[in-house]
Amino acid sequence: MRTVTQTGFRRLAWTFVLMVCGSAYGSHVIEAEQFADQGGWVVDSQFIDQMGSSFLLAHGMGKPVADATTTFDCPAAGTYHVWARTRNWTAPWSEYAAGTFTIKVNGAELPNALGRGTGDWQWQKAGEVKLEKGAATIALHDLTGFDGRCDVVCLSPVDGTPVMPVVKLAPPCRVTADLVVCGGGIAGTCAAISAARLGLKVALVQDRPMLGGANSSEVRVHLGGFMNLGPYPRLGDVVAEIGPAKGGNAQPAERYEDRRKLDAVAAEKNIQLFLNTRVRWVSKEGDRIASVTGQDVVTGARTVFEAPLFADCTGDANVGFLAGADFRMGRESKAETGEEMAPEKADKMTMGASVQWYTKDIGGPVAFPAEPWMIAFNEQNCEHGLRGDWDWETGMMRDQISEFERIRDYGMLVVYSNWSFLKNKSAKRAKYANRAFEWVAYVAGKRESRRLMGDHVLTQQDVFDFVPYPDGTCCTTWAIDLHYPMPRNTKHYDGEPFRSICTHNKHYAYPIPYRCLYSRNVANLFMAGRNISVTHVALGTTRVMRTTGMMGEVVGMAARVCKDHGCLPRGVYESHLDELKALMAKGVGTGKPQPPQNYNRGALIPGTPTGKSKK
Repeated sequence: MRTVTQTGFRRLAWTFVLMVCGSAYGSHVIEAEQFADQGGWVVDSQFIDQMGSSFLLAHGMGKPVADATTTFDCPAAGTYHVWARTRNWTAPWSEYAAGTFTIKVNGAELPNALGRGTGDWQWQKAGEVKLEKGAATIALHDLTGFDGRCDVVCLSPVDGTPVMPVVKLAPPCRVTADLVVCGGGIAGTCAAISAARLGLKVALVQDRPMLGGANSSEVRVHLGGFMNLGPYPRLGDVVAEIGPAKGGNAQPAERYEDRRKLDAVAAEKNIQLFLNTRVRWVSKEGDRIASVTGQDVVTGARTVFEAPLFADCTGDANVGFLAGADFRMGRESKAETGEEMAPEKADKMTMGASVQWYTKDIGGPVAFPAEPWMIAFNEQNCEHGLRGDWDWETGMMRDQISEFERIRDYGMLVVYSNWSFLKNKSAKRAKYANRAFEWVAYVAGKRESRRLMGDHVLTQQDVFDFVPYPDGTCCTTWAIDLHYPMPRNTKHYDGEPFRSICTHNKHYAYPIPYRCLYSRNVANLFMAGRNISVTHVALGTTRVMRTTGMMGEVVGMAARVCKDHGCLPRGVYESHLDELKALMAKGVGTGKPQPPQNYNRGALIPGTPTGKSKK
């Protein structure tokens, strides 16, 4: 058996203690995400794989948030150094820090403001405190409301007998299922429901506190694409059941109907749902996944999920990556794929991530600060508007995996900086006087990262020329919609543009081959979502959520065929395709009315395709 892992946070904590103290002196470590009362801070778990842990974020949109507090048992009376693991998130762009905070112990505020220094995650000293043995309180006190962050607090005695700390992790829980679905966005949720309704025992593992992914109130992106089209018009019925009735990006939270998705999953007796659980480890036997291990992003508790079949619906293809699945990232060259829309040379460019936002008229003047860490805007380079939609997009020329915290942070930085200029210096500032931020996302909406390779890689030619394949499934209808830096914005911010444009290239509604929905070298791994087997160009049409939800429905059906015949995903194509087609024709919906089918860009719904490219 081979086990693939990622570095855990606790190793970093003990490394710090040894570095600072020479050895550990009975230090007391408190992970910030485990504070009993988070106050106005929020748990940010987007970057666990890069920096090792969840952390608390003071996301106040410019207004300091309420203290996060907890209690702890001081092991012995004495004087303690108090440290916090934090970072200055504006360091890549300014010498000044945006998000600073202090630590209070038993109500006394320690002298040093934290969150300054370099942009790396590092340990910073808050001060010293005298403590008696027994219960004590500790608080994170936000100073700015501009996204200060704390990963962990450590109290180390000034004097004491060196004691090597021992990390004691509780044994993991074990869960067995017929299918483990990793990722609870629209694709993963639909895959779980589809398989459960066909009688499979399903574990649905989601690393956020809610389902829906980009269509949740955390990100607020509408569902795009058409559903219920030939050759299998019942595909889309499950998407219709869980999708919100209204569309639109960057709208009030209730528009996205988070509860509707949770209730739909709760109604399925064959689904076990694990929220706030991120897959960190994968174990394999030969070319198959034997188990995945998830870790609770708040408590650190581990759960091992065992099954004969797994579905990677994580978006970033985390499971496939850990399992050694073949993947691509970036743009293929025209010479490699023959695609007219591909660049001449391959590169690492991807579509970016959006930090959306909107403002509200509060009926009277409201101030917003101008801070030295903000990017300098003027009348020529500012962006006028009352809300930020999909086209506030960052990170196209950066690695959407390893640099994602920076990408998200730059998205917030430009939102705050631009709004400050509009409010304080713009010639049109009277227009903005009564408006304040109602919402700024801190969970960025990502469009593209890893794409897992299947037995077929969908291309522009497949879609435009309507190439027929025997294993066509759900139809992709969104235009080939690729994003690029906005030229006007790039002119002023050549190094890091933050606005985008898109191109729409029309095509007939095209059935995605089933062979795009399973890994070519990890034998029991399905995938659904933006991480399926497509080129960068073809991703422009398959990535929207009504389409990815239908992929999930197909994966759930294919898992049923696998269970019936004891086969793997490839075996469905090779030997049991007719059975999958029968399930796709019947569907697994409950017959509930579907929401309006809005928000489709440029698709031509086919009567009889001409076979000619539609450009």
